Amino acid sequence: MARSLCPGAWLRKPYYLQARFSYVRMKYLFFSWLAVFVGSWIIYVQYSTYTELCRGKDCKKIICDKYKTGVIDGPACNSLCVTETLYFGKCLSTKPNNQMYLGIWDNLPGVVKCQMEQALHLDFGTELEPRKEIVLFDKPTRGTTVQKFKEMVYSLFKAKLGDQGNLSELVNLILTVADGDKDGQVSLGEAKSAWALLQLNEFLLMVILQDKEHTPKLMGFCGDLYVMESVEYTSLYGISLPWVIELFIPSGFRRSMDQLFTPSWPRKAKIAIGLLEFVEDVFHGPYGNFLMCDTSAKNLGYNDKYDLKMVDMRKIVPETNLKELIKDRSLEPRKFETS
Repeated sequence: MARSLCPGAWLRKPYYLQARFSYVRMKYLFFSWLAVFVGSWIIYVQYSTYTELCRGKDCKKIICDKYKTGVIDGPACNSLCVTETLYFGKCLSTKPNNQMYLGIWDNLPGVVKCQMEQALHLDFGTELEPRKEIVLFDKPTRGTTVQKFKEMVYSLFKAKLGDQGNLSELVNLILTVADGDKDGQVSLGEAKSAWALLQLNEFLLMVILQDKEHTPKLMGFCGDLYVMESVEYTSLYGISLPWVIELFIPSGFRRSMDQLFTPSWPRKAKIAIGLLEFVEDVFHGPYGNFLMCDTSAKNLGYNDKYDLKMVDMRKIVPETNLKELIKDRSLEPRKFETS
């Protein structure tokens, strides 16, 4: 009787194994398909975001077209458009109209910034500097004398910085910076580039604080594109990782990593002192006060000696200019909901 049960047992065993194998294979195929679908969707979203934010080729084309037709000029124009020794590297843009790239200029690292679109209105969430004239490069016009251009710059500074007693010194400083080829004369193309750049608070601040250790140095410009000194460490604390790796790291482990790669307390103190010194420089500057409208840590960095370096100064605006912009704005009181 026992022998009669054996044949049925081994007949059922292969069927069970086959069914289990089919189940494992279907499960494997399902999760493989799901991983491919999710990965493709992530890549598509990231690529769409990249193409929207990173428009370096368009920026270069616009600038070089203006340069080759003689509209603009500057020390970076020839390297960007002719010899092509100014390269666009990693994209750092966070807004489509403010292009920002790591770059290499004649084997020197730098940060390339370029303005893409017009901002015809003031929006404190995105843009603190109305730039209606920058893309057109329509000022100064042909036939404008150097004296007339100096008067234009003086009037602009008076509107931005207030009636300071030493604005004439700043005007002369701007003319020195605008003379990109150092021939002692400012050409019309150089003047157009300088006028466009002077609409940008960051460029103006770099010129004003060019001798201060916490301000990145201006390396060159072409139109409203300018190249500034790169900062070695752009993350004030922690470590920067590619977004793909960030997706798979738990938040608790991520905090532990940040603590591990954070500078020691003495070095933190040196960075903090540098920040205080920079605030002193901008709030009691030689040409009026500037206000920091964004104190996020993403705007700060430091070098290999742990000296503070500003990464982004676009949200640092002249106090007089800011007061003028908001004086006619009506503030609506916020209503709180009661539970």
